[in-house]
Parts: sequence; structure tokens; C-alpha cells
Amino acid sequence: MKRTRLLIYTLCLLWGIYGLCSTSEVFSAGKGKTVAFIPVEHEVERGLEAFLERNIEKAEEDGTDHVVLEIYTPGGRVDAALHIAKIMRETEIPITAYVVKNAFSAGAYIALNADQIVMKPSTTIGSAAVIDNQGNTAGQKAESAWKAEMLAAAELNERDPLYAEAMVDPDVEIPELGLEKGELLTLTASEAIKVGYAEKIAEDRQELLAHLNLDDAKIVESEPTLADKIARFVTNPVVVPILLSLGSLGLVLELYTPGFGIAGSIGALSLLLFFYGHMIAGLAGWEAILLFGTGLVLIILELFLPGGIIGILGVVAMLTGLILAGGSLSGILIAIAIAIVVTVIGSYFFLRSFGYNGPLKRLVLFDSTSSEKGYLSHQERTDLTGRVGIAATPLRPSGSVKLDDEYLDVVTEGTYIEKGKTVKIIKVSGGRVVVRSVEKTEENID
Repeated sequence: MKRTRLLIYTLCLLWGIYGLCSTSEVFSAGKGKTVAFIPVEHEVERGLEAFLERNIEKAEEDGTDHVVLEIYTPGGRVDAALHIAKIMRETEIPITAYVVKNAFSAGAYIALNADQIVMKPSTTIGSAAVIDNQGNTAGQKAESAWKAEMLAAAELNERDPLYAEAMVDPDVEIPELGLEKGELLTLTASEAIKVGYAEKIAEDRQELLAHLNLDDAKIVESEPTLADKIARFVTNPVVVPILLSLGSLGLVLELYTPGFGIAGSIGALSLLLFFYGHMIAGLAGWEAILLFGTGLVLIILELFLPGGIIGILGVVAMLTGLILAGGSLSGILIAIAIAIVVTVIGSYFFLRSFGYNGPLKRLVLFDSTSSEKGYLSHQERTDLTGRVGIAATPLRPSGSVKLDDEYLDVVTEGTYIEKGKTVKIIKVSGGRVVVRSVEKTEENID
């Protein structure tokens, strides 16, 4: 009951934060037309895509006359950049890309999709090669597709595609800009003006608005809410495998420890953040959460119901829920693989260090029987060694020996001994009593 209340309180808290932070607009006095300033900062990823899509839709609903994207980014995910470009191309509102620091890689591509580009002094744009998560080139196929997108974006507003190609392909040379083979093109503000990749250098917003003939326009600033920041953080390709690893490892370790403690709390919170952030980013729906939750319940039921089918269905449901929420198939599959490896290794070392003391201890038999603990399959008769008796039956080589008033099951060393012969016990090993034929003497009888 306490766990259920804790989960409900956590979900209500997250939903409340989202509701409280949903208002992200700051108005500045003005008259006449309206200009919306939207920041494009930090890494380009799916959270930024959702933020821009929501704010551009809001601008359309409010009848905003112009949108300014204030760009300061080192680049980011290609798929997010492509989706952002699609959003920009489909809106009827004129868009200006205002480069306030650097617009590299995906940031340069976003700027090229704007109706015009304005740059602050001492800013740069370009260097748009495609690289993978390890920092290596992404391969010929991906590079070719990205180059085509960059060229199309340049041609969209009648810019010379040569410079967009040079931003992507290090084999392109442009002597007049001092660009040699093996380098990627990065344009300064003045160079961008010279080659037609920027329409104006503006020191501040007032100069920008004057250039746009919107001096007296009302300014609407769309600031990222706390929910947006969480979504952008959670959907980062580096953060996703960390959250999934913490989530799976925390829940598994909770099975090894009594009660609902730190490990389970960290695991549950990590998974809540994963799904919450991806929902805010527009990547996950309730169906993904329901699938994951159903899978988790099925796996718990598998612990009490034999068969294995329920557990398999549970694993499939959980993986499907994660994949639906992940956005990028390859990215989420890599994150899941990393989480599995981390969970297996972490569980192994935890068990070695602390042993098992979890809630399933009552369902699994961990004790073993041993003579040290008093468990005996037979009585150890070491006191019989050296004693003498009479063969009660022929020993071929096994049979029975009478020892005083007691009959024992014995074996010989391999020889045949007739009934009535005197035998001596020479060895007792567990329940095995070994005898040897001896001559009857008074010492023997004693």
C-alpha cells in the first residue's frame, strides 16, 4: 500500500511540475506586429524538436507575424534537425535565423532552412560533417544523404550550394576563402555576408528588428520550461542508456534486498524520468507506458506461476514499450543492450559481495544439506573397524555378517567367503563395510 501511494505521489508531482511550467512566454511592450523569439541552444535533439514545434504552432495560433530562432548550438542529431527543418518549411510565418554565437553542423542546417540568416559580429556558421556517437565519420551512405540535405537547404533560398557542400565535404576546396582540401568550411559573419549565406550582421535585437522593419513590434520570448529542460536532458543520446541502466539494475537489485529501498527507488525514478521526458518530447504515448507496465506485471507473475510463457510475454511487452518510446530504433536498441550488460555485470558483483536476501528468499531453497549441519544419509560406523564376526550368508562378494547380536550388510575385497567363516571388518567408508576372511582364534573371538 505504501509503495502504491509513493508511486501515485511521484506521478502527481511530475504532472504538477509540467502543469506549473507550461507557460513559457514572456511579453515585451510594443505595438503593431508581433515577433516571437525562440532559442535554439545546446545540442540539437528530439526534445528541442518538440519545443520548437510547440512554440511555432503557438505562434501560428496567436497570429504572430515573424519568428526569430536565436541559434547557439554545436550541432546534434540528424533526425531531429531534419524534423525541425520540416516544421520550418511547413509554417506560413516568415522565419529568421539569428546566429548569436555559433551554428555548427545541425545548427547550420537549421539556419539554412530559415527565410533569412542574420548573424552577430564574431559569430560563425558551418562545419557540418556527419559523425557517429564515437566521433567517427558516419559512413558514405549517411554522408551522401546529409550532403544532399545541406545542398537542398542552401538552394531553398537561392544560396550557392558550393559553400554548403564545403561545410560537409572536406574534399571541396575554395581558394578565395583560404579553404584547403581536408578542411571543413566554417564561415565568419563577414564571410557569410560576402558569399550570400547571411543577409545582415546585427549587434543586438534592436538592430535585427530594424533590419526586419519591425522596430515597434511586440516581442514574445518563448523560454524553455522546466518540463522542456527535463525532456531535452532525458532524450539526450548519452543520457538514455544511463537511465535505462539505472532503471533495470535498480529494479533487479531490489529483488536481492529486503523491503523497498534505495535501489528500487532509483530504478523506478530513472524509468519514470525516461518515459516522462519522452512523453514531453512527443516521442512516447501512454501505450508505451502501458506496455512497459504490463510487461513488468507479467514478469512478477512469472515468479509465482510456472511455465515461462508469461515471463517471455512480459519481456517482449517491456522491450516493445521501450522501443515505442525511444524515437530512434537504432538508438534505443543500443541503449537497451548497454542496460542489459550493465545489469548482468552489476548483479553478479552485488551477489558476490552481499549475497541474496531479497523478497524471493521464501520461494527459493538456498540451503544445502551437509554432515557439518547434522544432515546424515546414514550412520557413520567407524567404531566397527577391527571387529570380528561370522558370515551369516555366503559373501559373493556382498552378503550379511553377524556381529554379536547385530546383522550387517558387508562386502569383501572381491573374494568369495563361505557361510560360517570368520571375517574381520577392515574398512568402513560411509555406508560401505569391507570385510576379510580370517582364521578363528581366541584373540579373534574376543
